[in-house]
Amino acid sequence: MTLHGRDAELKELTELVGGPEGRVGVLIRGEAGIGKSALVAEAAAAASVAGMRVLRTAGAEAERDLAYAGLHQLLHPVRAGVAELPAPQRAALETALGLADGPEPSAYLVGLAALTLLADTAAAKPVLVVAEDVHWLDRASADVLAFVARRIETEPIALIATLRDGPLLDAGLSLMPLGRLPDDAAAELLDSVAPRLDPMVRSRLLAESAGHPLALTELPAAVADLDVLDPVLPLTERLERTFASRVATLPEATRAALLVAALNETGSIAETLAATEVVLGTPVDPEVLSPAVDARLVEFAVGCVTFRHPLMRSAIPAAATLSDRRRAQLALAKAVRDQPDRHAWHQARAASGPDETVAAALESAADRARRRGGAAAAIAALEQAAQLSEDPDARADRLLQAAGLAVESGRRETAERLVRDARNGPLSPRLKATASQLLSGFEDGVREDPARIGELAALAQSVAADGQNDAALRILWGAAMRCFWAEPGDAARRTLLDVAALFPADDPRLIAVAAYVAPFERGTAVLEQLQVLVGAAGADPETDRYLGSASLQVGAFDLAARFSTAAVPGLRAQGRLGLLPRALAVQAWSRVRLGDLAGAAPSAAEAVRLAHETGQPFMGGLALAVQAEIAALRGDHKQANTLADEAERAGLAAGARPVLATVQLARGLVALSEGRYEDAFADLRRLLDPADPAYQLALRAYCVAELTEAAVRAGQTEAMREILAELELLAATTSAPALHIGVRYARAVLAPKETAEDLFTAALRVELSGWPAERGRVHLAFGEWLRRQRRVVESRAHLRTARETFDALGMAAWAERARRELRSAGESSPNRSPDARDKLTPHELSIAQLAAEGLTNREIGQRLYLSHRTVGTHLHRIFPKLGVSSRGELADAVRAMGDGDGRL
Repeated sequence: MTLHGRDAELKELTELVGGPEGRVGVLIRGEAGIGKSALVAEAAAAASVAGMRVLRTAGAEAERDLAYAGLHQLLHPVRAGVAELPAPQRAALETALGLADGPEPSAYLVGLAALTLLADTAAAKPVLVVAEDVHWLDRASADVLAFVARRIETEPIALIATLRDGPLLDAGLSLMPLGRLPDDAAAELLDSVAPRLDPMVRSRLLAESAGHPLALTELPAAVADLDVLDPVLPLTERLERTFASRVATLPEATRAALLVAALNETGSIAETLAATEVVLGTPVDPEVLSPAVDARLVEFAVGCVTFRHPLMRSAIPAAATLSDRRRAQLALAKAVRDQPDRHAWHQARAASGPDETVAAALESAADRARRRGGAAAAIAALEQAAQLSEDPDARADRLLQAAGLAVESGRRETAERLVRDARNGPLSPRLKATASQLLSGFEDGVREDPARIGELAALAQSVAADGQNDAALRILWGAAMRCFWAEPGDAARRTLLDVAALFPADDPRLIAVAAYVAPFERGTAVLEQLQVLVGAAGADPETDRYLGSASLQVGAFDLAARFSTAAVPGLRAQGRLGLLPRALAVQAWSRVRLGDLAGAAPSAAEAVRLAHETGQPFMGGLALAVQAEIAALRGDHKQANTLADEAERAGLAAGARPVLATVQLARGLVALSEGRYEDAFADLRRLLDPADPAYQLALRAYCVAELTEAAVRAGQTEAMREILAELELLAATTSAPALHIGVRYARAVLAPKETAEDLFTAALRVELSGWPAERGRVHLAFGEWLRRQRRVVESRAHLRTARETFDALGMAAWAERARRELRSAGESSPNRSPDARDKLTPHELSIAQLAAEGLTNREIGQRLYLSHRTVGTHLHRIFPKLGVSSRGELADAVRAMGDGDGRL
């Protein structure tokens, strides 16, 4: 087949299928009939010649509301491999595809299962995945394709997708915009299709087609219907008119069969014939469609009838009467009565008004879709059920159920529309409460007016009074989280505490609420509860996530790291990628403050990636700011500034205070390392100013040591003493470890000569084994003080300990400072050799750590949502970087990274 005017596109696709390694794929984007399918056909043929296996799926407008219909089509030829998948993936995929019953699978576990299955298939023979008309794919299948596309790294898998607009645009595929043909190519195509056209008609067709390939190939067949005096019509309307005119000349039975086929989402000939028999009241056989084949409207494949173009499919129902369409839909409902979801949808499309029976059937279909992980299909079914509801309360309830699913799946516009529709009718008090709090689930309410916090508190109280404690606690938790991202003021915080007092105290969410709302006033009580509960960490990942967040708020970074580290595996196993970046960000933020840069770096990097993928810009900004802090501590000031700027842009978009606070902390660390002490003091002091967007009630108190260091070296000792006096008062209200560690450090550094030594000694007597960076900081400051007192010999031991600690932690900037002090004290230091933390990317470091723990490639892939082949490729790159040749040697190398502080 000759494709006119598409040489460049064909070359790109041929290169893709000729060597898919290192290539993700291509997204062909263009209007209907522009030639996307023709290009795909050529690429698939080239792939077959190159020895690739071609797996196909195609979206169909009628299947958009059937969860995982497209994925089922894609994976059906390789379904035997499902049995070899790891158990969690196998269960998720079988449930999603309706092959087994089970709990609602995570969309990400389904995606990982599909990725693993494709990678296993590609191990035997390279694979080309073809997905056509992605704009019509069901949302669940499109999400899986995007998940797979983002993770094709080294597998011999290529992906070619076609669409008009919508999904996959951010999935990392190369975009191939397909425009209309240039004049010479259009003329060649028309002449090849209709070589003997009248010159006047030829000119008219070239002008009206405007380089549109489908128009150039299809309009000549209806040239007798064209009047050169006709006004110009929109191309789609013109083509639909052309197709409809072909249908009008067909026998009645053929027209009936075509209408049924156009409304049937599967293309099954058996179903089409069965429904046509119901419409006509007489038996029919496949020959009934032969006139449509002769008219080039449809084609036969094995057991299927397919339309030659989507416009042909849409033109037929558009030209039919309403009664004919209803009759065909009811006939299809009867033909698929053993398939409850499809039966319900065809009944719904045939309904002429409210019908509670059909609405209930759709609600059941929504529940089945939700349990398979098809949120988009469930939303569509519930919305349609609402339209058919006879009772206004049932209508609103179904709309709000759909809105809740839209919130959970991050579809803000859909959720807002559904809530707005629900509010258009009467609402019971319960439904009013639901509608009021649903949309607050987006972005933790960061963009909302802080006054909204008081409204949510009142709503939580009202819902609790109605006996709905769990719903009320969810509302209260959402309001409390706003106290992390924004500053609502003392009155709003007090209101939240008053409402929290109405609930039973044994819910872990209440511990987190107290920590978020009153991190110092309630800090000691929260810490006591956390210390009791830490022994049970690992039992429930969601509870651990709550408690990790609570620990961070009250300055217990060691507990925050433990709880969040316990939460991460469970959230991974459950495929809860919406919550996973939150746990990872807490884990990374806390570990950096403890000095565990090797553990923090991969967590922060993964949090950034997953936050972007799951649509959480502010959580991603927070993780970016943590990456900036890591770079600053490692002495990579250029990278630190770049990351800080990027994080600041994310935080400033809505005044996300924790993001901006962490950005200022990173910038302060860079300025300290570069000797710009006045800049460092100015950067860090911003955290203490309630009028500054970087002010965050809890986090402001957890960088006291850095602030003190900057103040003393910038000649701002008196200003720092005033700050310390305020912090002393704050420390008297809470046992927050990070605050007390910082205050002890500041007391010693700011103390007069007569009391300084005792204060340094007291600071070192405190148990700081879990806080190695803070302990190293005290040793460094004490050593510097001793050297200034001309007690040089005594200073060396402290400075040496500081240097060794900071070297082990990878805190290059602080280690270099210890070296300089040691040189001034008359002792040279060996140069620090680069270790694994310098040689590996955060992603590689994460894989190396898991491999060192003894996990297999498959197990690592399940943890990190990668294929096992990708893991293997990364390990092949990691081994030479570390100078090792086996997993045993790798484990030794990774253990060496933790020698300084006993852990990674």
